Amino acid sequence: MSNSSSNMPQNGNVKNNDTLFTVDEIEESEFSKLLDRPRPLNMERQRSFDERSLGDLAIGFSPRLSSRVSSENFGRLSDNYDHSPSPGRKSDFNTPRSHTGFEQHPMVAEAWEALRRSLVYFRGQPVGTIAALDSTEENLNYDQVFVRDFVPSAFAFLMNGEPEIVKNFILKTLRLQSWEKKIDRFQLGEGVMPASFKVLHDPVRNTETLIADFGESAIGRVAPVDSGFWWIILLRAYTKSTGDSSLAELPECQKGMRLILSLCLSEGFDTFPTLLCADGCCMIDRRMGVYGYPIEIQALFFMALRCALILLKQDHEGKDFVERITKRLHAMSYHMRTYFWIDLKQLNDIYRYKTEEYSHTALNKFNVIPDSLPEWIFDFMPTRGGYFIGNVSPARMDFRWFCLGNCIAILSALATPEQATAIMDLIESRWEELVGEMPLKVCYPAIESHEWRIVTGCDPKNTRWSYHNGGSWPVLLWLLTAACIKTGRPQIARRALELAESRLLKDSWPEYYDGTLGRYIGKQARKFQTWSIAGYLVAKMMLEDPSHSGMVSLEEDKQMKPLMKRSHSWTC
Repeated sequence: MSNSSSNMPQNGNVKNNDTLFTVDEIEESEFSKLLDRPRPLNMERQRSFDERSLGDLAIGFSPRLSSRVSSENFGRLSDNYDHSPSPGRKSDFNTPRSHTGFEQHPMVAEAWEALRRSLVYFRGQPVGTIAALDSTEENLNYDQVFVRDFVPSAFAFLMNGEPEIVKNFILKTLRLQSWEKKIDRFQLGEGVMPASFKVLHDPVRNTETLIADFGESAIGRVAPVDSGFWWIILLRAYTKSTGDSSLAELPECQKGMRLILSLCLSEGFDTFPTLLCADGCCMIDRRMGVYGYPIEIQALFFMALRCALILLKQDHEGKDFVERITKRLHAMSYHMRTYFWIDLKQLNDIYRYKTEEYSHTALNKFNVIPDSLPEWIFDFMPTRGGYFIGNVSPARMDFRWFCLGNCIAILSALATPEQATAIMDLIESRWEELVGEMPLKVCYPAIESHEWRIVTGCDPKNTRWSYHNGGSWPVLLWLLTAACIKTGRPQIARRALELAESRLLKDSWPEYYDGTLGRYIGKQARKFQTWSIAGYLVAKMMLEDPSHSGMVSLEEDKQMKPLMKRSHSWTC
């Protein structure tokens, strides 16, 4: 390597000439050229190019972790890091008043300060935000950068005119995607994105190591299905926000998208266009009976496909994927809008279903037994309103309401305009059940008693009205706000935001709340949960400037209503 390369300044220092480079270092240094680096930190340390997966750390460093965001060094980091935004619109939340001239809520400045404290640095660059900064609880995996958790943080920084953090995150996770991924002796698909990563600092060697988790360390050992979808959605948001398509057009990003799509668009035995998934593969990351075709994954899959359609180049490799995506979107839109949708009329039709129907003329295509309908659904369903149910598979319909899936269905235009309006009608009609005293129920209703034991495996964290089992998650506020803006119902979001502002800061930004109304801080909830903080900021900024919602909202595709032809396979 040339002398100029070996003397490159790193974190404000000149690298020693006697430092050795490996093949991995050369590959990493080439890849890092994709980053337009911000002003480097003036810190007395050297950087290591040693990056490995969690499975490779059986020996070596002490497991002690540092997110570089402790209260002692945060001031030093923030003073050295250049927070000046790139050109573009910026919501001026660092001042007492916003650019609209209205007095800002006092917790906005507190939220920004807390969000910046959560930043994680790798080799002098911010690459994400840790899950939580709660020093009163055991870290577990809350000191890691989760792909799904970072999404609201990314939107906050984009809306505030700070896209470099998001760009660094996109490229770093893309780099992690290329790693070999094994759990025990089994190798995962090439396109799998990590669930999370963390930065390990070794003060003895004065090095940093990036460590990724693809599911081999997760609770239940389940690989994330949603990480790849969020990555594509975030890449589109970055492009939309900055007007810069050069990042998405990089060969590395194009390949990353194709690898993700290859996993999802592969042909197999499944007769449905939806994506078959295991329990625990998304935000509901523990056993909660969402195996099969959960609404959250289907909505994210649909949105990621639409975003990829915008981002993929129309070259030789891209054209094939564009054709496959278009066909899948048509099939998914028909399937989801027909079989996952429920309102009063559809509920009455299911109530009168006949069973054991055969051939293409069957109305009860999934052989759902009407006696399996839960009693609560009849009182919950309003006269006006509807929603996408949690799951549909042979002899099974999960009628639970899942917030994230329904909001993404609106934002991705998986829901028709009429269905989007009906979802908003349902939220207003069932405000006490779905919002209560703290927005927003992750799912409704909670499962209890013997059913809870069977479905969750007696999970003590998912007891009734807690955590994933009917708990209230403030992070969902940003998704609700974006959906409200798209459907022309911002007053719903404002009402929910006022509820959050009455408690979130006072309660130290909890991860979730317990109880039928969300009245109690979750018994195992972390304080200073980063996505609760970021979700609030994103919701606030979107209500201040609704045009921000364009980063996450897609307009309806007028061509998404194809003429459906009957399959001829039954005549063969």
